[in-house]
Amino acid sequence: MNKIIYLDAAASALKPQSVILGETDFLTHHYSNAGRGICARAAETDDMLSHARLAIADFIGATSQQIIFTSGATDGLNRIANMILSRKAHLRVAVSDLDHHSARLPWVAAANRGECELVIMPLNANLDIDIEKMPLADVYVITAMSNVIGVPQDVSAIVRAARAKNPDVITIVDAAQYVAHLPIDVRAWDCDALCFSGHKIGADTGVGVMYLKNPESYHTDKFGGGMVDGIASATGFNVLPAPMGFEAGTLPLTQIAGMPFAIDNLRENPANHAYTEYLFDALSEINRVKIISPRSASLVSFVVDGMHPLDFGAMLGAHGVCARVGNMCASWIHAHLGINGSIRLSHGWWNTMDEMRDTINIIKEILK
Repeated sequence: MNKIIYLDAAASALKPQSVILGETDFLTHHYSNAGRGICARAAETDDMLSHARLAIADFIGATSQQIIFTSGATDGLNRIANMILSRKAHLRVAVSDLDHHSARLPWVAAANRGECELVIMPLNANLDIDIEKMPLADVYVITAMSNVIGVPQDVSAIVRAARAKNPDVITIVDAAQYVAHLPIDVRAWDCDALCFSGHKIGADTGVGVMYLKNPESYHTDKFGGGMVDGIASATGFNVLPAPMGFEAGTLPLTQIAGMPFAIDNLRENPANHAYTEYLFDALSEINRVKIISPRSASLVSFVVDGMHPLDFGAMLGAHGVCARVGNMCASWIHAHLGINGSIRLSHGWWNTMDEMRDTINIIKEILK
């Protein structure tokens, strides 16, 4: 087989050596549980957890009390939906065709149970959320960047428009794709909740972040060790303040230990848009290829005339190119475009321009 060219960063980023070494060092020399011991190792783990939380808070412009560790964006998006649904009934929830399944399906399931009503935020001709035509809602689910289109949304403007329609609105941002490409400032965005996964930025799988602007406004949805401040009676208990009150059970400590290293690597190796521009321009010259993402996007998504995306993906894989094909867990944008799936090339810090050229030559060979 040819040398592997990994162009599936949007699905999961490869891990820099600093993350691998950071996790190995934690496991080898410092491992202990957090918040449950008074020995030296336990103190080191508590310090690591505090340092990681502060690093993530600084990364998105939050405070450490607003950073809650989850198992990933899917976990966080489901949890915030459940917490909102537990305190309010008959909600009107605005979603869009840009949404990943993880952002929208918790609300679809709730709507099917009669717990909320879904309304759709229309897209404009550029496939951005049309701010001028946003419906009135109690909750707005905002996909900061589609994993198919790869274009950042103006989150601040969308949140402002939502608040203008309903001052008591709750805004939830799915930042899983956005976080790997552009800086986030939750204070400027003024969103109420935001979720992303560690593995999208080069950290490990099994860890994510749920930001809550006002965590005291929510009742925790998970119960167990580490979140209880005291048992008042056989049926009563007190919950610790955020973030601990939302982090029942043992956290994914090894994965958390790697997150500050992933953040540092991301800052030191910003996305190289010259790669996507090259792929866009080169693919534009191939007759059977129809590109569905703009040249300015953070990735390149396309379809091939007369060929199913899965068949094309299999042939790419046989030539050593790792790409994402299918509906990308984003069925609604594909339906909006009138297609059953697409092919996505997304690069990361590990890729080279030579790999971009090799990929184009492989695609030409496949389609010859």
